[in-house]
Amino acid sequence: MSKYKVEISGIDTSNIPVLSNEEMNRLFLAMKNGDSSARNLLVEGNLKLVLSILKRFHHRSENLDDLFQIGCVGLLKAIDNFDLSHEVRFSTYAVPMILGEVRRYLRDNNCIRVSRSLRDIAYKALKYKEEVYNKTGVEPNMENISNYLNVSLFDLVQALDSLHNPVSIFEPIYSDGGDTIYLMDQIEDKKSNSNEFSMKVALNQAIDNLEEREQYILDERFIIGKTQMEIAKDLQISQAQVSRIEKGAIKQLKKVLK
Repeated sequence: MSKYKVEISGIDTSNIPVLSNEEMNRLFLAMKNGDSSARNLLVEGNLKLVLSILKRFHHRSENLDDLFQIGCVGLLKAIDNFDLSHEVRFSTYAVPMILGEVRRYLRDNNCIRVSRSLRDIAYKALKYKEEVYNKTGVEPNMENISNYLNVSLFDLVQALDSLHNPVSIFEPIYSDGGDTIYLMDQIEDKKSNSNEFSMKVALNQAIDNLEEREQYILDERFIIGKTQMEIAKDLQISQAQVSRIEKGAIKQLKKVLK
């Protein structure tokens, strides 16, 4: 029976060797004594460890070759810093380093940057939901969570949304050899024309180009519904400053709508 073959970065994964713990220890000793070939054998003998970690990211849209190479960077760091005197298996030491390297790559190359504070809110919300569900058998609603975390409902929704991976509206979802059906075809608003769609895209881009404080004031004013005085108190500035910033932001958006 032939082996199942998968090529990643030019490597036939079906032929990757696997080292025993004794072989690993022997090669680490040889590497510490200056044997450069031992390092190469350690890398080759642990490539399947990298592949096993990449299975956690199979749902991501990133190129598997790229993730494999990043995982190998983490593997090299683990090999170069591993200390036999700690008396732990190499895999126990290497997995967090490889995983951290891949996650750092995904974070730094994400097309949408999410602030750490927003992600912290999301993780705290998920933890609280799990704790309440385990105790009561009922999940808390969004209002209860926002009260517990002492954050606005708007910030909570934004935080939880930030955990979802973005999907392109041009993602193909079906093809039978003829015309491909894209996600956009399934979510298209029949009441809106293409000009309206283009306008929305342009408007969203214009909002993204506003300064962070301008975006915050517009969100609080027109989504949350706060008054200028309430926003001024939150930002510890005068109501006149809030009014000026709001007018300036709206003026920039109007340029897009002309």
